[in-house]
Amino acid sequence: MARIEDLAEHYGRHISTPWQRTVAGAQRVVMVIYDKELERTLRARKLAFETATRQAGHEWTEVDLAGAFGEWMAADDYRDEYFASPEDLQLKLEAEFPGSVADRLRETLRAQDVGENTVVSVFGAGSLFGLARISHVLRMIESDIRGRLLVFFPGQFERNNYRLLDARDGWNYLAVPITAHSD
Repeated sequence: MARIEDLAEHYGRHISTPWQRTVAGAQRVVMVIYDKELERTLRARKLAFETATRQAGHEWTEVDLAGAFGEWMAADDYRDEYFASPEDLQLKLEAEFPGSVADRLRETLRAQDVGENTVVSVFGAGSLFGLARISHVLRMIESDIRGRLLVFFPGQFERNNYRLLDARDGWNYLAVPITAHSD
């Protein structure tokens, strides 16, 4: 069995356990941690995670953040000036982009067809690397999570520390980690 299938099996066991309804938003986040080299394989096999979710009696919806930066930049009136002087973009990026990503997630989390029994799955977290910290974005939306937020996380998890793309200093987060070695 390949590594993605192992992750889907571990996830399936976790998501089929009864959900506590009184946990904080941060505890409603499930992080599936996989090797960054498996991004395309994961996307090709994401149906395994959706199937496990539906078999457990939950609803499934997806958000893909892979195009978030491009769409955010394309909507900016001064994008041409930023491309001419990219160093001028840093302040705007730090001040506005994480909020834009959070708004995108919040829109899905607050959708009428998303409720306490829904898993909102997030793909493309790796595309935020160098542009926004996923930890910051997750803190911004914790109160909007009604069911579960499933983040597909290309990186590492070690001693309660998450490291996106194995490169940046990690952060400690209350999410439930699903790894190839999960019990």
